[in-house]
Order: sequence, then C-alpha cells, then structure tokens
Amino acid sequence: MPFSTLGLDPALLHALDEQGFHTATAIQREAIPAILHGRDLLATARTGSGKTAAYCLPLLQRWQHGRHDGKQPTLLVLLPTRELAQQVGSVLQQLARHLPPPKIVTVYGGVSLNPQLMALRGGADIIVATPGRLLELQANNALRLEQVCTLVLDEADRLLEQGFADELEQVLAELPAQRQTLLFSATFAANVQQLATRLLSDAQRIHIAEQAPDIRQRAIEVDSRQRTPLLCRLIAEQDGARMLVFVASKQGAAELAQTLQREGIRAAALFGELAQGRRERVLENLKDGTLQVIVATDLAARGIDIPALPVVINYDLPRSPQDYTHRIGRTGRAGESGLAISLIDADSRAHFRLIEKRLQLKLPREQLAGFIPTDQPSPRLAAADDNGGIKGKRPSKKDKLRAAAAEAAAQQVAKPD
Repeated sequence: MPFSTLGLDPALLHALDEQGFHTATAIQREAIPAILHGRDLLATARTGSGKTAAYCLPLLQRWQHGRHDGKQPTLLVLLPTRELAQQVGSVLQQLARHLPPPKIVTVYGGVSLNPQLMALRGGADIIVATPGRLLELQANNALRLEQVCTLVLDEADRLLEQGFADELEQVLAELPAQRQTLLFSATFAANVQQLATRLLSDAQRIHIAEQAPDIRQRAIEVDSRQRTPLLCRLIAEQDGARMLVFVASKQGAAELAQTLQREGIRAAALFGELAQGRRERVLENLKDGTLQVIVATDLAARGIDIPALPVVINYDLPRSPQDYTHRIGRTGRAGESGLAISLIDADSRAHFRLIEKRLQLKLPREQLAGFIPTDQPSPRLAAADDNGGIKGKRPSKKDKLRAAAAEAAAQQVAKPD
C-alpha cells in the first residue's frame, strides 16, 4: 500500500519520496490511520518493521494541524537508550523538513546537561527523551509536561525493566490525564500488558505477525573456559564480517574486548556507562570497517541500527526470552540474511531450554572439534529442577530453596541408622 493512501500531508509524502520510501510496511498501514484519528494504541511488531516511522509521521501531522505555542512540548517520545533517542530524533527531523519547522529537541544522559538546557530555552514542540534525563531537565525548570497531548512509549518492554520503571512512573505522574498514549514494543511481555491496561483508553491493538527475518540460529555447546578460544575461531571463520557479541556486564564487555584485541581482532566494548562521544565513535568505527567486533551489553545495544550486520553472538546468554529476541533482531534486517550463534556451557543449558520453550524454538546442539565440552552443571544447578527457571547462571530464589531441600534430604538419607 502506498503512503499516499494513508491520509498523510503532501509535505510528509515529499519527505518520504526524497528518502526513497513509497510503500508502507504492515505496521505503518495499521498504525498511521489510528494515530491520525486520535486513538490510543498498543502495537507489537518485530524489530526493523518500520514502527519508528509508523508513529513519527502521524505525530508530525497532528502537530502541524494542532494548537501549539512552541513554549511547552505537546508531543513526548520516551525511549530506553540514548542511541534510540538519537535515531528517533533524526527520523523526526528528516520527515519534518518540508513542514513549518517544529522545534524538536532530543535529550538523553551520558552527556553534559548544559547544552540541553540551552536547547530548551524558548521552549520546544516535540521532546524525544530518555526518562532519567527528562526528569533531570524538569527538576531544573527547563520544561513542563502539562501540555503534552500525545505520549509515545517506544520499546515499552525495556522501559518497564529495572532501572527505568521508577523513572517512567515519575514522568507519567507529571502528564495530563487526558492525552493520547501510544505503546510500541517488539514483544508483548506481561508487564507491557499490565501497563497497557492501566494507561490506555479504548485502545486499538495491532499485532503484526510479519514474515520472520532470515536469521539462521545456531546453539554450540562448549565448556565455559573454552568460550573465548571458540569465539576467536568463529570470528576468524566469518572472514572479516562485522559482528555484535553480547555479554552480561560492562566488566565482561571490557575484558573480552581487550582479550580479542590481544588476539589481533579489531574489537571494542560498548556498555551503558561509556561516555557518549566514545559510544558514537565505536559505532562509527564498526560501520566504516575500522572495527570488526563490538562486545556489548543489552542496555548499550538496544536501539542500535547497524545496516547489514551479518552476525550476532551470545557469548553470555540473555536473561530473558524477550532479550534473546531483541539481540538476534540486530541481524537479518531490511531483507538481509543473518546468523545468530549462542554459546552454551554446562550451567546455562537449562536456561537456554527455557528460552527455546518460551519462543517455541528447538535448535540442534552443536559440538565442534577441539571444543567438545566435558563440564557438568554445578551441584546447585544440577539439584534444581530442570525447568530452566534461572536467569543467566544465577539460580532464582525458588531454585535455591529447592536445591537446599534436595541437599538436606540427601544428607538425611545418608545418615546412619
């Protein structure tokens, strides 16, 4: 379906045409008319489906035809990461190029507050923000939120995770009760459903079950101490292809990147606390070929858009099935094929089975010559039941109680009469 059939302003169609976009994706076909008619929305669609433009286009049109004085924002987009905020801010600027110019201000943490305070002098029409920095600017009297008429929560599942949920609640408390609210997410997790029930009124629900991206998934069993040598081998086999390697922590990212550098691999770490300028250089260096590998945490990699990224490797398994979906969604974008590899040691086997169960996957386990695993699960994990009820390598409270009970029972049996 062409964009011209969706009721969009000619100025927006002109901007789309200049960028080579003529046909709307499935999420755009469903979401744009609903947003233009003022409906609340809960939309789920896979990463790379075009959901950013699905809300940016109608937001700009509603701003153009709405009442606004430019002193306080009427449109607010909340996102979990600075990279995603930058991306959305850029899309809005590009699409608005032929409109009477709205003042679009993008704000996020990790950089100095003062330039953002200066950017907000005189007001703003549209704010694109991460929650923490938005609250910090509000505390400095740089903006007020009582005139916001449309709120967008993009990557809503991530915004609800630990570290964002409290900030999100504080922002919501500052907004007017009467507003349009749009929730976009790649996954329809339980916490997203709960938020939708609480925030949305007479919402239109859109779920786009688009054709799955062309991503070949592999699961390789390996002892924990052999993961790094195996990773080096896999990198060598990819013949210089760019890749994203996921780890569980910023310390792990820094250490693994240094190890890869010592092996002659062009690698760098990317994690949430890295200075913004450094983060941007790392991404640019991967795109221009200066780097081959980025070792990243989930928080740092969320919202990253790297065109034609052929390979994603889970060095550490993700903590949830939703994170697995987001990780592998970094590859196989825009019609390209991709490869996603997960390294599974003895202590993470049960967790990976849980991921498969929740995502309705069943991947064959591979064992590569020279890396045949011999380790057994640690006693505590082996004692826990085999439902995969752990996150990463850490057993849950329930698993610990079960393991302790099993150990106590074993000791009782072992006692002499």
